[in-house]
Amino acid sequence: MDGTRLIDFSKGLLKNESGQGTTEYAILVGVLVVIAILAILAFREKVGELWNAIAEGINSL
Repeated sequence: MDGTRLIDFSKGLLKNESGQGTTEYAILVGVLVVIAILAILAFREKVGELWNAIAEGINSL
């Protein structure tokens, strides 16, 4: 591949945005997962109490 073809190929790769939407959604999902984990860690005791209340309610049926 000569220099001109390599430059044209590189420009084509930079203009290709077909996977951009998928990448943005993956980043968004990743950020949401991190936020959910941080929320659970921050409210660990309350989440544990709620979980136990739900379990006791189900067991009493």
